[in-house]
This record gives sequence, C-alpha cells and structure tokens, in this order.
Amino acid sequence: MTNLEQPLSATLPGTWELASRIDVSDDGQEKTEPSLGSDPIAILIYDRAGHFAAQFMKRDRSSVEAITDHLVAGTNNSRAQGGYDAYFGTYTVDDAAGTVTQRLIGALSPENVGLVLTRGMLVEGDRLTIKLRTSSAAGGEVTRTLIWKRTG
Repeated sequence: MTNLEQPLSATLPGTWELASRIDVSDDGQEKTEPSLGSDPIAILIYDRAGHFAAQFMKRDRSSVEAITDHLVAGTNNSRAQGGYDAYFGTYTVDDAAGTVTQRLIGALSPENVGLVLTRGMLVEGDRLTIKLRTSSAAGGEVTRTLIWKRTG
C-alpha cells in the first residue's frame, strides 16, 4: 500500500527536516520573508499520541535586525523573534480534508500561545508538503509551500 492509499493520520507521524520554504504572491512573484529568510533550517515532529513540535531558524542569524522582533505574525502563522521561531502543542488530522489542525500550547512568542492553525498537508513517500495562505512580513498575502523530508 502506498502513502497515497493510506490516510494522512497514518503517514504524518515522524520527524521531518525542512527541504524548502517558498512564499509566492498572488501575481506569481516569489517573496522572501525577512524574519526567517528564504532558506531557514527547521525540524517538525508529530508523534502518534497527537503531540507536535516545530522549530525554525534563519540560516544566518548574524544579520538579524532588531526590527524582526517587532514584526507581527502573519495570518494563520506564528511570529519569529531574532531569526528563530518555535512552538509545540497538540494536533488533530482531518483525513477527508487532508488538513492538520495544530493547537499551540507553548510558543516562543507569547501572543502565539493558544493559536489554532490549520494546514493542508500531503505525504508522498518520505516527502511532506504543507501549503497555507498567510500574510507576509515582506508585504501582502502569499501562498507558502513548505517541503519536508522524513528523517525519522
């Protein structure tokens, strides 16, 4: 049986390493999100008991400007501080819709505690694709596509 024949709830649990993160505006232009940059390092963990944890870091934090600490979280997204973002909590999967709803119990940015974030997700083999609409700190609405590689 392939992953496409198995429900998301069966294929999602594991440890994932970020392979790419791309924001595209409605007019098709790629946008760089300033707080984490165009090529952040990240890890995402979903366990079988319904818990998850995520950490994102700007690859080169030596150039992080103080203004990033004042950027507001995008719609349907959390807020990084100093080139870093981290949060954890519980999750539920809607297999029919292909979505995962995450409830943030803890987060680096205090205003993110309690957020409920829903993401469209697809697992194909050892690849996880997450797509979401959000507002970009670079300006305007974007579609964010995150590609993850299973590491565990």
